[in-house]
Amino acid sequence: MISVSQNQSLLQHEARLCDDFHKSEVILVQVNPGEAFTIRREDGQFQCITGPAQVPMMSPNGSVPPIYVPPGYVSQVIIEENGVRRVLVLPQQPEFHPGGHSPLHHPPPPPHTHLPAFIPHPAMMPPPPHMYTGMAGGVGDMSSQYISQYHPAHIYSEQDSHPQHGRPLFVHRDDRTSKTHERLQKKLKERQGGGGGGCGQVKDSPPSSPQKSCGSPPTTDIHNGVGGKVLETEQQGQLRHTVVSSDKQTAKGKNGDATLQDLRPATDYHVRVRALCNCLQGSPSEAASFTTLSCEPDLPNPPRKTSGTKNTLVLQWKAPCDNGSKIQNYILQWDEGKGTDPHEQCYYGPLKQYRLTKLSPATRYSFRLAAKNDMGVSEFSEVVEMFTSCSVPLPPLPPELEVAGVTWLCLKWQRPSSSPKEDDINYVLEMEEDGLGYGFQPSYDGDELTFTVRSLHRSTKYKFRVAAYNSEGKSNPSPVVEFITHPDRPSSPCRPVIRGRVLPHSFKMVWEPPKDDGGAEVTKYVVELSEGLSGVSWGLAYSGSAMDHVCDGLKPGCTYQTRVYCISEGGQSPLSETLQVQTPAVPPGPCQPPRLAGKPKAREVQLRWAPPQVDGGSPVSSYSLEASEPQCEESREVYQGPDMDCSVGGLMPGRTYCFRLKAANKAGFGPLSERCEVTTGPGAPEQCRIPSTTCKSPTCVVVSWESPQCNGAPVTEFRLEWGAVEGSMQVCYSGPAFSHEMKGLLPATSYFCRVQAVNVAGVGPFSDAVHCQTPCSVPAGVKDEEDEDEEEEESGTRPAPMYSPSTCLGICWDPPCDHGSPITSYLIDLGERQPIVVGPVTKHVIQHLQPDTSYRIRIQALNSLGAGPFSHTFKMKTKPLPPPPPRLECTAFSHQTLRLKWGDGPTKSASSDALQYQLQMGDRNGRSGFISMYKGPCHIHKVQRLNESTSYTFRIQAFNEAGEGPFSSVYTFTTPRSPPAPVKAPKVERLDDNSCEVTWEALPPMKGDPVIYTLQSMMGNSEFKQAYKGSSTSFHIHNLQPNSDYRFRVCAIRQCQDAPELSGPYSPTVTLSPQRVDATPGGASAAALASRTGAESSRSRQSLTDEQCAFLLLMVFAVIAILIAFVIQYFVIK
Repeated sequence: MISVSQNQSLLQHEARLCDDFHKSEVILVQVNPGEAFTIRREDGQFQCITGPAQVPMMSPNGSVPPIYVPPGYVSQVIIEENGVRRVLVLPQQPEFHPGGHSPLHHPPPPPHTHLPAFIPHPAMMPPPPHMYTGMAGGVGDMSSQYISQYHPAHIYSEQDSHPQHGRPLFVHRDDRTSKTHERLQKKLKERQGGGGGGCGQVKDSPPSSPQKSCGSPPTTDIHNGVGGKVLETEQQGQLRHTVVSSDKQTAKGKNGDATLQDLRPATDYHVRVRALCNCLQGSPSEAASFTTLSCEPDLPNPPRKTSGTKNTLVLQWKAPCDNGSKIQNYILQWDEGKGTDPHEQCYYGPLKQYRLTKLSPATRYSFRLAAKNDMGVSEFSEVVEMFTSCSVPLPPLPPELEVAGVTWLCLKWQRPSSSPKEDDINYVLEMEEDGLGYGFQPSYDGDELTFTVRSLHRSTKYKFRVAAYNSEGKSNPSPVVEFITHPDRPSSPCRPVIRGRVLPHSFKMVWEPPKDDGGAEVTKYVVELSEGLSGVSWGLAYSGSAMDHVCDGLKPGCTYQTRVYCISEGGQSPLSETLQVQTPAVPPGPCQPPRLAGKPKAREVQLRWAPPQVDGGSPVSSYSLEASEPQCEESREVYQGPDMDCSVGGLMPGRTYCFRLKAANKAGFGPLSERCEVTTGPGAPEQCRIPSTTCKSPTCVVVSWESPQCNGAPVTEFRLEWGAVEGSMQVCYSGPAFSHEMKGLLPATSYFCRVQAVNVAGVGPFSDAVHCQTPCSVPAGVKDEEDEDEEEEESGTRPAPMYSPSTCLGICWDPPCDHGSPITSYLIDLGERQPIVVGPVTKHVIQHLQPDTSYRIRIQALNSLGAGPFSHTFKMKTKPLPPPPPRLECTAFSHQTLRLKWGDGPTKSASSDALQYQLQMGDRNGRSGFISMYKGPCHIHKVQRLNESTSYTFRIQAFNEAGEGPFSSVYTFTTPRSPPAPVKAPKVERLDDNSCEVTWEALPPMKGDPVIYTLQSMMGNSEFKQAYKGSSTSFHIHNLQPNSDYRFRVCAIRQCQDAPELSGPYSPTVTLSPQRVDATPGGASAAALASRTGAESSRSRQSLTDEQCAFLLLMVFAVIAILIAFVIQYFVIK
């Protein structure tokens, strides 16, 4: 950034350097708003960039590029905290050097032509004479807003900058550099505060030496803020001229000339002119250079005293600005100690220091200084007064204590009365700590009359004395005085602890004294107490010298915080650590008696209560309710829980109960409340006693009972429940009687009964069930008789004799109830026939009956008490005799099937026909036995999947409702031999006009029998004639007639060893078309070609394989299925 402030105090150039990796570096030049930055491009042209803007510039080797600055300015590189390097362009200001040191002269460094540089405006652009890469000189006229940006500690390099005329800039490299810099900054602030704005000269800072160069130094345009300052005035319609110089001086006018004032002597200036008209500005002219004349030196600073005794003074001064002519001599004048205004010359020469001797002790002398060069003598400096030293001072008075502290003592003393005021007297304060034995040690050495001794020990005695001295010597010490430091405040006491057990209303606490009493005895301890954990409100609980205290009057179950601090002569100590104490809770106080909620019920009451007024320091967590009767002192707990209401059940109706309540917290239960009497309402009767039963007969029982307790209301009704199962009884009586007779019962049967009482309050509970057993009796009647055929008889666990279903009947029944006495036998009544007596069984087969005859049957059970009633009569009929087997015969046969027929009925019979047949065939695996092949009413059956030339055995049986008849005798049938399979269509190939060759596929032998072939041919529409018979699969046919169609077919013949030959079916017919002969010369060839083509097409038509045929059939079926599905989808579903 390049900028010029409006008060012409600072030229700042700030370049932010963005570090690259190794070789190149990008520099961002920031241009402030309202300013301009001029660069030279590669083609030699100049470009002016106005702010605000950031101009990136490349440094090829990563170093700081050379900065071209105008005369009177220097550049310096500083580093900020974030690592960004900043280049500042500041005005140059010379510095003073003590006498005897000549300034250093360094030749200016050559410019680096290979690096890019920051250049000024092209209108003021002569060849650059100066180039600065480091920091030179001190700080010049710097405005206050830029002082904070100047960091001398971060400067990278330091290099002097000199103009070409040989006057160097003065640079300090000794230990006084930092002090000089501080003085310059202080004087800069004073000059700015005086309103000079940087235009006037400061007394202690003479202007810099004239800058003379071979060529015109570079200047900058007013727009980029480096050149002079333009003060413009508006004049309407008049042409004005503005003269701009490079040293902050401008002039305006309209007469074509201007006077520049307040210029520096012996200084190079560059001037250019531009025209102004209204708001328009012309371009500046070429710069004209001139140098102001030299003059006498500037006003020097007053001399200063470097050393002196009571008879001598050594003075020293600095050289002022010479204004272009070297200073030859200095003129030092003094008043000779007379104090009069005329000063006499005491020294004249080129040196910068002078020693005056033979002076009077303790005398005041005044001096002033002037400088002289070839141009004349400067004005005299301000008058400065200096004193010579006196004799050794007398011992001063002992020091006095002004203020004392814990670790410090503030002492003061007086100047010796015999010493004059002009004498520079210093004082030495010595101190000795009591008890160490080190003696007096100096604590202060200076010219002040008061001093605070620090870093002392508390409450410790110290001895002090003071001595005065000047340049002539040191006086004797004053008398010794003793002072004691104050004690410090004690440290905080130790954290208090609890001694003993914490009680609900008090606790005892003790504490230890502080580890550090601060040098004074603790006189009082203060205990503070706070209720709760907030620690907001603290109250005084104890104040005294004891180290224990009993805190009483506390609340049970509360948390308290307590702390302690102590007080001594040194003050109040800090607070100790806080002790938290939780007082134990106590049981709650008595509750109010519970009260009745709602109307009392017969066996239940609803009670409510309120919490106790005193909770004992802990929330009430549970309540206990006790109930008792008025006459009984014992009570029982009926409820315990956190709720404040409950339902008490299990009470007796119409009785009075007393209830008492107590509350509990974590400390336990509190006392019981007062009694609360509650009377329950009337209730249902109590449970009846077990009723008594009396059996009058096996079917009649008398039940009687007693009246229970009525519970406040008389019993109006009794209810009797009766049942055979205890869990499922029904009400059989309801009334006021005390007995009831049950009739129609079953003998030897268990019954249960119970009774309950009823009054106006409700229904009482049932009594316990009582068991009643009726006496035994004769058996009951038999029920559910069933017919049992021979198959059921044979399916028993033990073998039974073969009974014919036509002459016997099998019956079974369920055993009846024996009524308490086991059944010994059953009586079967067949009507006209003699009754049959059987044992205690549930089925029986009646034999020797007539076929196809009906019988009326009934059954009676008997036990030891007698015979029971007969069962209901039911009818049963014997089956007719089973049918005989029919005659079996074979009506048709083949090598794989046999068609069998039997009986004289139709081939198919209706399902209503009772006569059915079972056909069985002998086992094919050679095992003995037969396999059922057919069972049904038909008279014909076709046996398939048989083997050729094999004998099979068969038998047949007829059965109907009467049963299965006997099997017929075994019939044997034999299948014939199978003929050969059909041969595929033969292939015909014409050999010439009169012959052809017929070929066909061969068949394998059939069970060892050879296979031969018969070839038949037919010419035209005549009959087929045998052309060949043999085992070969091809045959040549000769003597064919031209222009005739021939057809061929082949069949296979099986030659059996012990049977005649079996011929198979013929193959499909193959046609051989005749050859056509044309009349043209090429007709023969065409006919032959056509014949050959027809034969080939015939062969191609006959050359389809079985796989191709199967594929064609599959495709046809698929197309048909798709069409059917489409039709169904379109016409049926939609």
